[in-house]
Amino acid sequence: MRVLFTFFLLAVLACGGWLAWALLQPVSPSGQTFVLLHPGYSTRRIATELKSAGVIRSADAFILWHYLHHKRSLKAGEYLFDKSARAIDVHQRLAHGDVYFHTVVIPEGYNMFEIAQAIQAAGLGSSEDFLKVVTSDTSMISDIAPDAKSLEGYLFPNTYEFTRMQTMDEMAAAMVKQFRIVAREIGLVPDAKSPDPQHPDVQNQEASKNDVQQTVILASIVEKETAAPEERPLVASVYRNRITEREALQADPSVIYAELLQGSYGGALHHADMHFDSAYNTYTHPGLPPGPIGNPGKTSLEAAMHPASTDYFYFVSNGNGHHRFAHSLEEHNRNVAAYRKEMAGR
Repeated sequence: MRVLFTFFLLAVLACGGWLAWALLQPVSPSGQTFVLLHPGYSTRRIATELKSAGVIRSADAFILWHYLHHKRSLKAGEYLFDKSARAIDVHQRLAHGDVYFHTVVIPEGYNMFEIAQAIQAAGLGSSEDFLKVVTSDTSMISDIAPDAKSLEGYLFPNTYEFTRMQTMDEMAAAMVKQFRIVAREIGLVPDAKSPDPQHPDVQNQEASKNDVQQTVILASIVEKETAAPEERPLVASVYRNRITEREALQADPSVIYAELLQGSYGGALHHADMHFDSAYNTYTHPGLPPGPIGNPGKTSLEAAMHPASTDYFYFVSNGNGHHRFAHSLEEHNRNVAAYRKEMAGR
């Protein structure tokens, strides 16, 4: 009996020692180790993935610890392990859902192709999959831009934190949501209310939707034309004046976008490109293009809403990040000559 008891005691001590070693002895991963745990994974599958990644010492010990704390479920997601940690600490992270977020920076003016590349570069999926969403799921903005053919213009520039568990639709929706927040803040979009067909202002509501689309299109051009916030109302005034006089906008960024849509942009514009056959070519088609050519920021949206009151019809770079504005073609030609002379002297 004493021998049996001693054997039992030794077995308990051995199991306790093993469990303490497996759960309390820190494990140091080899560099940055990412573990992706999909929804629906069983506890054993999760433990196996962690063991295979070298994050824990024993899958069985991890499972045992989990069943002793069964009230806390383990959250799916992508986890980064780059520091020494005990198995019980790993378990706590999974119970809290301390998942890894990928940072996606969308600068003002980025178009949907550039945003798609940023999504892909962040390791969140392919650019093709993101483009499929933004060129097809226009229901996200149908209430404010019913004629939109894509989400271009409504993917608001910002710094986003996404996880690999989020779908492309959810990422695009987050950008559209941010657009709505800013648009309401500046008065471009009213507070969300369901239109009442019997309401006498229905026609005004429809006109407002058209104004939103036109404003976003103009703002996208303004955004591409100047990086100087103080110049944006002046640039917007040039295009508003041209629209009023039914003159072609002649915005180079619209030609670039036209070629991007057809996959023919070579990285630089040439004189022949100004005759490129596209409704987005504002050299050959008067008025605004049929849709935005990028995603404008707040100041460009405000500039398109409230252009400066000028009689400018032209502008050209001054070579220092700003522009010279002109009332007449003669004045503009002098500004162009000055720009070329300045550039030649560098």
